[in-house]
Amino acid sequence: MTPNRKHIILLGDGMSDRPIPELNDRTPLEASSTPNMDRVASEGILGLSRTIPEGMALGSDVANLSVLGYDPQEVYTGRSPIEAAGMGVHLGPEDVAYRCNLVTLAPPDNEAGAGQVTVDTGITPEMTMSDFAGGHPSDEEARSLIQSLDEEAGGEGIEFHPGVSYRHLMVWRGGMDDLDVAPPHDLTDQQISEGWPRGQAAERVLEIMNLSAKVFAGHPVNKARETAGKMPVSSVWLWGQGKRPSISLFLEKYGLKGAMITAVDLLRGLGASLGFEIVDVPGATGYLDTNYEGKAAAALEALTRVDLVYLHVEAPDEAGHGGSLENKIRAIEDFDARVVGPVLEGMHSGGPFRLLVMPDHATPLEIKTHSGEPVPFAALDSEHMNAGSGGTYCEETARSSGLLIEKGHELMGMFIDGTLWKT
Repeated sequence: MTPNRKHIILLGDGMSDRPIPELNDRTPLEASSTPNMDRVASEGILGLSRTIPEGMALGSDVANLSVLGYDPQEVYTGRSPIEAAGMGVHLGPEDVAYRCNLVTLAPPDNEAGAGQVTVDTGITPEMTMSDFAGGHPSDEEARSLIQSLDEEAGGEGIEFHPGVSYRHLMVWRGGMDDLDVAPPHDLTDQQISEGWPRGQAAERVLEIMNLSAKVFAGHPVNKARETAGKMPVSSVWLWGQGKRPSISLFLEKYGLKGAMITAVDLLRGLGASLGFEIVDVPGATGYLDTNYEGKAAAALEALTRVDLVYLHVEAPDEAGHGGSLENKIRAIEDFDARVVGPVLEGMHSGGPFRLLVMPDHATPLEIKTHSGEPVPFAALDSEHMNAGSGGTYCEETARSSGLLIEKGHELMGMFIDGTLWKT
C-alpha cells in the first residue's frame, strides 16, 4: 500500500435504474449529463457489483454494508439498530429498535381527503400509502409530532427518538421483534394491506400506529401544513426492527481510519458502528435541496486527517421512490457536477488516491422501490491512469465490461489493496 494514499467512496443512493420508454429505452444514468463520472469510468475500472445477496432484504442497510466491505449475511440484524447507533441511542442486548416513518395515508373512498385518517376508524388495511415520507416535513415539524406521540404512547418500555424529516426511531426495551411488515416505500400508491403488520409483535405495533393517528389528527403542525396547502402527516409506520449487531471496526478489518458524510441516520449508524468519524455538514437534508458543495468540501477536508471518506447522497433514491424521472435526472446530474467534479479536482491536486463511485442499489422508477440487480461501479487509481476502460458511466457499459463482483462485500478490499486493478 502506497504510504499516505487517500481513499474516497462517492455513493449516489439508488442511482441505478432500468431502461425507460420516455428516454428511448435508456436509463436515467444513460440520459443524464455526467462528465465527471464518465471520466472516472473512462480512466479507471468499470464493472458491476452485486451489493444485495440473493434472498436478503432489498434495503440500503444491506447494500451499504456490502459497499463498506462487510458480508450482510454474517453481520446484519436489522435496519433500525444501525440507525439507533447513528442517533446515539444505546440498545441493550434484549432491546428492539424500530424505524418510525411519518407517513401520509388516504382512506379507501378518500372522502376525507388524502392523509385524513379519522379518529373513529383509525388505520385500516384498505387505506393507501399516499406518501411514505409524510410530505417531507421539516425537522422542527417532525420533532413536534414525535414529541407529542412520545407523551401519549411513551412509557412501559416504549421510547420515541426524533431524527430527520420523516425518519425517526422507536425503541422497545425488552420488546419483541417478531414482525413481518413491508417498508412504507414499498407500498407507495398501494393499499397498505399488501404490507400489513403480522407476527407476535403486530398487535402492539398496530396499537401504537393507531394511537399516532389520533395524536396527529388536529395537531397544530398538521393544521399549519394544511393551511399552507401542504400534505399532512397522518400516522407513523413502524418497520425495519432488530437488535444490536456485533460488527468489527473498519480500522481493525482494513487498517484505515474512516469518516462518514451523510444526512441519513442509517448511514450515520453504519459509520458509528464501524468506528468512523461522523462529519456533520450544515444544510445536508437527504433530499434534492441538500448541500452538495458542503459535502464535497467536507470530504476533502476530512481526508487531511483520515485515510478514507465515505460520502453518501440520498437524493437519487428519494426521486426513485417518488417516481419522478425529472427529479432523478436532476439528482444524478447534481451529484455529478456538485460532488464528483469538485472531489475529483481536489483529489488530483493532492497526493496518490483511489476513488470509487457507485450506487448502493437500484431504485427503478417503474417500481418506485429497491431492486436487487448488480449495480455499476467505477474506480480510479491516480497511479494507474492508463488502465482506463474507455467507457461512460452507466449500467450498460458496466455490463459490457464483463467484470462482475458477485460477492459485493469483496469490492472494498479489492479497492483498498489494489487487486481491483489486476482483474
